[in-house]
Amino acid sequence: MACLFCSIVAGDVPSRQVYADDHAIAFLDIGPWKRGHTLVIPRRHVDDVLAVDEALTEIAPAISATARLLTEKLGADGLNMLSNAGATAGQEVFHLHVHLVPRYADYPGLRALFDPDPAIDLDEVHATLFQRQRPSKRPSAAASQRPTGLG
Repeated sequence: MACLFCSIVAGDVPSRQVYADDHAIAFLDIGPWKRGHTLVIPRRHVDDVLAVDEALTEIAPAISATARLLTEKLGADGLNMLSNAGATAGQEVFHLHVHLVPRYADYPGLRALFDPDPAIDLDEVHATLFQRQRPSKRPSAAASQRPTGLG
């Protein structure tokens, strides 16, 4: 299969899945910008948000449910949602995907969105999403000391 995300949907490539329904799946991004950064994708192949009129509508329930899961379980104070359409817009995998990026009050603002945190432990985040107790809402102190400019 040529499409990485189609391979994830088929189960041929592993992922840390956090949500699934008949139309979409959601999984943690392997290069997270912030703790809990998740991608929501349609099960069927759609190149981008502009390719098929109803594609975004089909995955909207998954986007909403996943956003609530991330903010509630990770204690986020907000959330950014982003989808790139085409290489010029920054799309790297040409299968529609919506980035859900939980945000925390100690590192706010749009400029800070694209400042990745290399200390994020995806296994810990995945485990936290399925624990019954509410975790601390704050990332590590070191994570909150990064500059806020776009690179």
